[in-house]
Amino acid sequence: MSTNNTTNTGRDTSPFNRTIQHDAKRAAILSQAAKLFNYKGSRATTLKDIAESLGLTKTSLYYYVKTKEDLIYQCYKVALEHHHQKLDEIEAMHSDAVTRASTFFLQHFENWLAAQERRGPHIAALLEIAALKGEHRAEVEAGYIAIFKRLREYIRQGVADGSFRACEPSATTRAILGSVDWTFSWLHSVELSQVNSLAKEAWDIIAHGLFAGEGVFTPTVISHESEQVALLRGFDREEQNRLKQIAFLKTGTLFFNRQGFNGTSLDEIADHLNVSKGAFYYHIKNKEDLLFRCYEHSLDITENIHAQAAKSIGSGLERAAMTCRRTFYVQNSEVGPLIRYNTITALPMKRRREILKRTDKANEQFGNFLTAGILDGSVRPINTYVAQQLVAGAVNAAMNLRQWRKMDNIDNAATDYFEVLFNGLLPRATGRNT
Repeated sequence: MSTNNTTNTGRDTSPFNRTIQHDAKRAAILSQAAKLFNYKGSRATTLKDIAESLGLTKTSLYYYVKTKEDLIYQCYKVALEHHHQKLDEIEAMHSDAVTRASTFFLQHFENWLAAQERRGPHIAALLEIAALKGEHRAEVEAGYIAIFKRLREYIRQGVADGSFRACEPSATTRAILGSVDWTFSWLHSVELSQVNSLAKEAWDIIAHGLFAGEGVFTPTVISHESEQVALLRGFDREEQNRLKQIAFLKTGTLFFNRQGFNGTSLDEIADHLNVSKGAFYYHIKNKEDLLFRCYEHSLDITENIHAQAAKSIGSGLERAAMTCRRTFYVQNSEVGPLIRYNTITALPMKRRREILKRTDKANEQFGNFLTAGILDGSVRPINTYVAQQLVAGAVNAAMNLRQWRKMDNIDNAATDYFEVLFNGLLPRATGRNT
């Protein structure tokens, strides 16, 4: 009879097994780091914070990670491994596209809930990929692209066999991923007991769309000819310096979106604008101040878009669609870009709360359009809070759509992109009005 503690799987489960102890401690460190990075951001989180929260010394932590960037990389690597493992399980258990896509979508809510209830690890939100360097960034980006391609294959499979409506698969996949990636930013505001029901309501919107009418919702044609002047007028500070300030903020936003907060250099922005360092620092105090003002600038534009939609004639759904398409146009034209919220955790908490308060108010305005749509019969009776969060996530992710598909016509691309939210993935029965 064997006297060791090796199981019939061949793995030694003895409490004296150093490999198991090492792996367990590493998993605990990465889970706690992911929790802090998701909430505080990497800039505000120190290795000392992580060590103390786990009852470790900083020296002990260095046994597992050498630098904060290495820790971020490891957290992202574990997150990607987790998502791919779940996809492997989904594909092993289910063969139809609808079940695969819905299970993948709902899994994000379950991941978050399991961490809050201490049934599972905290999974890092992949917010700061741009802050990684060299091979680390390339590896993480490749892992995320692989997730995108696997979900896109589900969409293509469903379109091919008729279980999904005809759609542009890359745009649809990006919109869904953007919607579900956004969950980290709003689930904390709901009761834990509500998460499962909200997840089902969220999938119902993805599956069936917002449109309550018969057939397919087709948005009305809009013109963007005067968009730039109308939108930029909403950013009304010192008039004599307005154009210079806008140039600084547009360029700053571009760099923050591409390179993250840590990877962005003010000197590099000044060189890009071909201005002297003195002229640049006359307008901008420091990098944090620039990031904060980029958020303010983007919200000025977004709020102006909402105000225009509120004054327009049309159903609640038409005003919601107008808001989405005009925001998309700004993101993907010379008027923008708008800031990606992937950098929000780089702001100190006081400024972050100020920006998030304005963001929530803007999202609520979008929710008001949907509420009006329910009353006028253009929107299905859905949970407008969930819907506005799904749309906010899709809008945030639309800023780099060119990486995933060609964009010869911005407005046509916007229609393709938001189509899944308005008409859903599943075939629409002719004559239904629910």
